[in-house]
Amino acid sequence: MASFVESAIEIAHQAGSLLQHYFERHVAFELKGDFDLVTEADRASEKLIVEKLSALFPDHAIVAEEGGGHESASEYRWYVDPLDGTTNFAHGYPVYNVTLGLEKAGELIGGVIFDPTRGELFSCEKGSGAFLNGRRIHVSKTGKLDESLFSTGFPSRRRHRDVNIYFYYQLAMATHGVRRGGAAAIDLAYVACGRLEGFWEFGLSPWDMAAGKLLVTEAGGVCTDMTGAPHGLKSPHILTDNGLIHEETLALFAEIFRGEQRQSMPEIRPL
Repeated sequence: MASFVESAIEIAHQAGSLLQHYFERHVAFELKGDFDLVTEADRASEKLIVEKLSALFPDHAIVAEEGGGHESASEYRWYVDPLDGTTNFAHGYPVYNVTLGLEKAGELIGGVIFDPTRGELFSCEKGSGAFLNGRRIHVSKTGKLDESLFSTGFPSRRRHRDVNIYFYYQLAMATHGVRRGGAAAIDLAYVACGRLEGFWEFGLSPWDMAAGKLLVTEAGGVCTDMTGAPHGLKSPHILTDNGLIHEETLALFAEIFRGEQRQSMPEIRPL
């Protein structure tokens, strides 16, 4: 398994360098559907990653965001996001990454998240812990919700029906704050290394969270869906945190799902 992760680290570094080249050129973007953006950098990064993985592991299946992967009969499956944070990237906002997760017979066994802007490489192997640039990392030891810092995201698709604003407001009022970085894999990596206590989001794709989910649990955290049920890569929502605030967070989420509000939304009044 180590050879899989070591190979993924090398490929992620190469893809990250490629993205940096495109980022400095301020490449144009186009729409994929009504709202989602895609750039030539997404496609070039995915082409590089898929070609490298296919050369090293020709029978492995590859699931990639831009559709460049392929299925196979292998028990191994890679989940690839060649550019997580495309909207940030397209606007010159330097928060984006390359992420590769590896599954064997339905179980996540390895993952890599590379942030080329900061030179941070997060990696993990099932049962071997989580690492940042080769140093072991652990989740935060904060044990109270009201002393925690969270992050979340608002998917661009179906934004007019996004209920996450209710969860965002209640968590923002119950904690030290909620950040919205625009790259789910980095948010998950920040939970793993203790920069955030927790992260939740609706509607993520498997390639968004495969590596980050394993990274959090290998760093000592927990991952369920937002109701506390076991989380799978096709679950409709995800909650990851340091484990110490998990039950308190689930209790707040349950209230919100029932339509209850600890803090009423403020009225809009002219200043």
